[in-house]
Amino acid sequence: MDKIIIHGGGKLKGEVVISGAKNSALPILFATLLTDEPSVIKNVPCLADIDTTVEFLNFIGKKTVKKGNIVKTYASEKYKHIAPYDLVRKMRASVLIMGPLLARLNKVDVSLPGGCTIGARPIDIHLDAFKRLGAEISVEGGYVKTLSENGLKGAVIDLKFPSVGATENILLSAVLAKGRTTIINAAKEPEIEDLANVLNKMGANIVGAGTSKIFIDGVESLHGFIHEVIPDRIEAATYMIAAAITKGDIVLRNVVPNHLKAVSDKLKKSGLSIKENTTSIRAQWIKNLKAQNIKTEVYPGFPTDVQAQFMALMCLLKGHSKIEETIFENRFMHVAELQRFGANITVDCKIANIIGVEKLSGAPVMVSDLRAGSALVLAGLVAEGETVVSRIYHLDRGYEMLEKKLKKLGADIQRRHES
Repeated sequence: MDKIIIHGGGKLKGEVVISGAKNSALPILFATLLTDEPSVIKNVPCLADIDTTVEFLNFIGKKTVKKGNIVKTYASEKYKHIAPYDLVRKMRASVLIMGPLLARLNKVDVSLPGGCTIGARPIDIHLDAFKRLGAEISVEGGYVKTLSENGLKGAVIDLKFPSVGATENILLSAVLAKGRTTIINAAKEPEIEDLANVLNKMGANIVGAGTSKIFIDGVESLHGFIHEVIPDRIEAATYMIAAAITKGDIVLRNVVPNHLKAVSDKLKKSGLSIKENTTSIRAQWIKNLKAQNIKTEVYPGFPTDVQAQFMALMCLLKGHSKIEETIFENRFMHVAELQRFGANITVDCKIANIIGVEKLSGAPVMVSDLRAGSALVLAGLVAEGETVVSRIYHLDRGYEMLEKKLKKLGADIQRRHES
């Protein structure tokens, strides 16, 4: 079991290249199931979730090879329609197999999904959408069975919540459905736009991605594509906060500044110097920062995936700050671990109240989920003494070469393997 060992106190300085977005790469990989032609995906991060997806696609019957940051898929074999528990349990995004397989095979059996334990995260929104498209749903033996004997037909789908995964699954299924599908209250995240751009490259007819209303006119078939995945805005935000919490100076390369506006605005208000270029951001600590309140919201609001990292920063800023989590009901599991560093945090339902302390002290801590893990690493970077972070396999799901990138910026950090 690997652990990360950190000796805190140093200021991070230098440049870091932001990797491709995991949350964009995953649905794009599943989109390759919609064509029998070869495809090439560039700027794919080297992460555990990506490896799981490549394994998943090969199991289903799509020959998929990853070399470095490039994934190539080849002519398809006959697809399996069953996605077993051993693969699905490893990550939440496995549910995205449903859309393309339902479109290609008219049936798919998927084990109930796994992933981070940060709340119920039900897939009922996905299933309701498939029903609107003409599918029949049943649950037997831990599997969700979806069947559409006569193929999918376009429909108006009004989402009760702008779910990213559900919006992606609808796109992945409706592109081959008969007629027009309209998604109302669609998710507007950049990753949705990236997926839609790929599908349009394949010959789909999608208009409105990135807005709350998306129109999909079904086509007969799709072809191969070449695409470069957008930069990971959550990784970028994490390094911006790393500059803030260590009183450092970091230049982030390969970013889309507009994707980070909600986070950048809050950090600017706190007093962090942020200078943006076309594809880069410089985050520089110049003066003592001021505590800020945040409320997580769907894009373009403050992202729930940056809430934990922002909390780590607030723990060291003078005064009182309030963090309200509105997306997931169980996403304060990092609070207890931050308290082990000496943080002053109290939780009242969906609100965390933080009173800044003068310093944090190194401690042994345990990662509960991906973004909580990055918050603990950030705290460790500034805490006095040694911090030992365990269960870092969560971090390997979403941060490419985390300790290597931080070490290049001057952090005293190393990975240790313990049997």
